[in-house]
Amino acid sequence: MSNERVFNMSFASVYPHYVAKAEAKGRTKEELDQIIRWLTGYTKAGLAKQIEKRTSMRDFYEKAPKWNPNASLITGVVCGIRVENIEDPLMQKLRYLDKLVDELAKGKKMEKILRTPE
Repeated sequence: MSNERVFNMSFASVYPHYVAKAEAKGRTKEELDQIIRWLTGYTKAGLAKQIEKRTSMRDFYEKAPKWNPNASLITGVVCGIRVENIEDPLMQKLRYLDKLVDELAKGKKMEKILRTPE
């Protein structure tokens, strides 16, 4: 699938897959939403509005209120690609969230997922 096709998809069409992945592994929608808000700076209401408006992936990430400065600490492999090596900034942001959702589903503690100092 081309990057442009992915960027034009609505965030609302992908969100239920994130929820299902988290819940299948015993995690909650609230934990997922916390991760999304940590990464993007959306409030609870702001995130709900983006989903309701069926905002494109491009707009969801590019117009995020406050990108977390610790996002660069997210490393690892998603879909066979190291997220820290992705050259397209928008695709990298998208894959950062994919990586965090993977970590949630694998049972990592929220403190580790949210890259908080110990």
